[in-house]
Amino acid sequence: MAASVSCNLTGLQIFTRQLAFDDAVYLVDAVMGGNSLMQACKLGLESPYVIKVCHDCKRDSEALYFQYGIKLNNVFDTQIAYTLLKEQHGKKWVPDDYISFVDLLADERYCGVVYDEKEEVRVLLRKDPQFWAHRPWTVMMKRVAADDVRFLLRIYERMVKSLTELSKWRLSVRSSLYCQCFCAGDDCFLGCPLPPPPERP
Repeated sequence: MAASVSCNLTGLQIFTRQLAFDDAVYLVDAVMGGNSLMQACKLGLESPYVIKVCHDCKRDSEALYFQYGIKLNNVFDTQIAYTLLKEQHGKKWVPDDYISFVDLLADERYCGVVYDEKEEVRVLLRKDPQFWAHRPWTVMMKRVAADDVRFLLRIYERMVKSLTELSKWRLSVRSSLYCQCFCAGDDCFLGCPLPPPPERP
């Protein structure tokens, strides 16, 4: 089972948690629902049996842990997957050369969707860092929050078909390390071990 997930946040404060499945998108209001509503998501977000599809999971994972004690686990990070697919085609990895979510959506191999509204929201966020804290949600806020996860499962399905077994393992390890990078030297993710390497053919 796979679900796409994202957060709208400022710093480490989460205002909205988005979840998308094959048949529905859910917007979890962390402002109005508070800790009890976010804790209702904990089991799925930590489950090793549910694949969480994210794009650049580092900040989301850090915010979930420090604000709610949730350990994001079993992640398929599309930003990492994109880099690994480039490497499979012989392109050398360049440090800090990561694809943005907007550019990934625009790539016709994986989605082919123009997401101009995301840039509009970024402009609004620069003017008002508390943009996502405002209630009630505007139509634009709902639409952008939903679009942050709506297309990720489609991208995941296309990417996973093209990844080799070795690349899938590397993706799993890197995604796990991204989720845990903020607590290096700590034991906060002891219950989330790194995946073992694939067996040699």
